[in-house]
Amino acid sequence: MKLLLLNPFNPVVSLSKIQRWNRLNKYRVWKPLGLLILARLTPPDWEVEVIDENLGPVDAQVLPRADLVGITAFTSQATRAYELAALFRARGVPVVMGGIHATMCLAEALGHADTVVTGEAESVWPQVLADVQAGTLQHVYAGGPVSMGEIPPARHDLLAGRYHFGSIQATRGCPLNCSFCSVTAFNGGLFRHRPIENVIAELRQVREKRILFVDDNLIGTRRDHIAYAKDLFRAMTREGLTQPWICQATINFADDEELLDLAARSGCMGVFIGFESLTAEGLIALHKKFNIQKGRDFRASVQRIQCHGITVMGSFILGIDTDRPGIGATIARAAEDCRLDMAIVHILTPLPGTALFKEMERQGRIIATNYPADWQYYTLAHPVSRYLHFTWSELVQEMNQFNNLFYSYPKILGRVWRMAIHTRNPKKVLLGLVTNLTCRHNQLLDRKAYALRCAPPEATCLTQEIRPQED
Repeated sequence: MKLLLLNPFNPVVSLSKIQRWNRLNKYRVWKPLGLLILARLTPPDWEVEVIDENLGPVDAQVLPRADLVGITAFTSQATRAYELAALFRARGVPVVMGGIHATMCLAEALGHADTVVTGEAESVWPQVLADVQAGTLQHVYAGGPVSMGEIPPARHDLLAGRYHFGSIQATRGCPLNCSFCSVTAFNGGLFRHRPIENVIAELRQVREKRILFVDDNLIGTRRDHIAYAKDLFRAMTREGLTQPWICQATINFADDEELLDLAARSGCMGVFIGFESLTAEGLIALHKKFNIQKGRDFRASVQRIQCHGITVMGSFILGIDTDRPGIGATIARAAEDCRLDMAIVHILTPLPGTALFKEMERQGRIIATNYPADWQYYTLAHPVSRYLHFTWSELVQEMNQFNNLFYSYPKILGRVWRMAIHTRNPKKVLLGLVTNLTCRHNQLLDRKAYALRCAPPEATCLTQEIRPQED
């Protein structure tokens, strides 16, 4: 039997034009690791093909007929996911959907697929395939947090040689439960980790020269979490698996010199940290008080990480109710003052399943509600709600102001020079330069996409000038 697993692109900012747009786009494309894990769990009597539309769009009409199509999607991919599902279902092929969006919007997803798998799919995937073969496919399969020791290595061979970064996952779950994030709702609030020997065995199967840990927070927040990370880094070093890698982590990454030393020795070249807001009020509004515990000094924390030759990318959110006009320039100056190597700003976006979505929906502040078409704008780079102190165009101007200041060529060259000093590694400096240029390129793409979205005559609720609420 034939199984086709699909990762859709986002129609607003499609990455599938990598060669046509710019080679820098290859740094934006990650392997659809979840689909590759499901491919590993698929019995050998199934022929498996995995297609990532970020590498090229799918023409369902020319693909060989499949016996089952599986589609995963984040919210920003949902519009395209439903389009693909309709194409295959019109050909009589059953479609199963899963991932965060289908889990959080179950009733909606069931209107576009034959079957929906909610939560983590590993525990129910063999049953889904058995039911397909028996002709007893159910409408819903309830997955959930799985034993981390039972997660098999992904089928890295199925998409080998097509990405700059290989991908792997060591942990799942997050106890922070930030209001804008759906990770806790989807993976649970318990920080879970795979046996280190399993991670090491899978790392040996990754053929790419650089690795991305896709974990939402590789090091966790407690001492026992950090102890696991240290043991993992020791094992990677001991086994000679020290190819360059990057990860996401919380700011407490900077608090343990032994952790930083072990990470650097094991190949860590960069870390992505969510700073989110510059103010205590903003962090409290986002339910991320963790960032301001112990009177933290962000600049000192960044510098402690950089002293180990590890570059730091910071993430910030625009449009929080505590933000005021000029916030884009303020964040740019703060990012420079903290000596961040890279930085990115997102527009506050109420994603389904988050506390933010529930609160904004209750308040009637979500404006982009022409579902499922409007899901394509939930990219974190487009306004979709009513913001307290900004119109949509003003908020986009704040984002543009940040990018104009932080990613000017003189600023990029200054940061690259600093990277040369604190890394003393030409490869890391080159990657830092490429990453800065990629971020500059990405913001130009987002700006073009927003301008196209607002072009007449396709005026919809998404192109209206949404006025802010009164104080």
